[in-house]
Amino acid sequence: MDREILLEVKNLKVEFGAKKNKFTAVDGVSFHIYKGETFGLVGESGSGKTTIGRAIVRINEISDGEIIFKGKKISGKIDPQLDKEITRQIQMIFQDPIASLNERSKVDYIVSEGLYNIKNYKSEEERKQKVAKSLMDVGLLPEFASRFPHEFSGGQRQRIGVARALIMEPELIIADEPISALDVSIRAQVLNLLSELQREKGLTYLFIAHDLSVVRFITDRVAVIHKGKIVELADTQEIFKNPLHPYTKALLSSIPLPDPKRERKKKLIEYNSNIHDYSIDKPKWVEIRHGHYIFGNEIEIEKWKKGLK
Repeated sequence: MDREILLEVKNLKVEFGAKKNKFTAVDGVSFHIYKGETFGLVGESGSGKTTIGRAIVRINEISDGEIIFKGKKISGKIDPQLDKEITRQIQMIFQDPIASLNERSKVDYIVSEGLYNIKNYKSEEERKQKVAKSLMDVGLLPEFASRFPHEFSGGQRQRIGVARALIMEPELIIADEPISALDVSIRAQVLNLLSELQREKGLTYLFIAHDLSVVRFITDRVAVIHKGKIVELADTQEIFKNPLHPYTKALLSSIPLPDPKRERKKKLIEYNSNIHDYSIDKPKWVEIRHGHYIFGNEIEIEKWKKGLK
């Protein structure tokens, strides 16, 4: 059965700075996201994962490649009507629930911001109803609309951020490390909320994270990114069962174990990019087995094929 591809990213390149100071944050990244799935993008800080998310919602300009949403190119210059559609259909939940909410605005205005931008309501009464429903969808009381962000806990603030995205009735939500700034006890609540909303509303997620243990819990497929390049992509269970790229193995080795004895004996794998000799045998993006892609040269790919279970 052919699954519907909702978003496609092709050879994406994002650069910052000019001329001599030019820095390539994302370098030739390609992946697609199926409708209704949660696609994980994992890597350490500075790997380019947030830059990709911001490029999809058109915050960051791209230098090369293209982004296709529902069969239409949405990168570069697009007509105002498509821009308005994209603003509604793709929403982002930001990492920091404190910095992403305007402290001087009431929750009513914060959640309505997107509605105001694209005039997506017929009357003031309808707008207020939408705000109330959106707050209830994330487990908050409608009367919270009259309060300011500083009156809420970190977990509640992140729920307000989720409500702000939901009110637009999007198809794709980019969740940029939505739980990394929260207390451990609150994290599971927010993850469960996101899973619940996905089931109820048929949402598709691009879930950006640096913590693979979280990704295992919520995603269907995972792409591992290192210094602006995706080095491995597969179903989540396959990544955990058969990690092939040394960088993926290093990330997995850093997951804390619940057993203190095993945690003490555990060996951390350090990744050093100098282990790859790409001077003559150049690396390429290869499907090593069905649905499992990896970035490496001929010698590495032969070695990794033998290591498959």
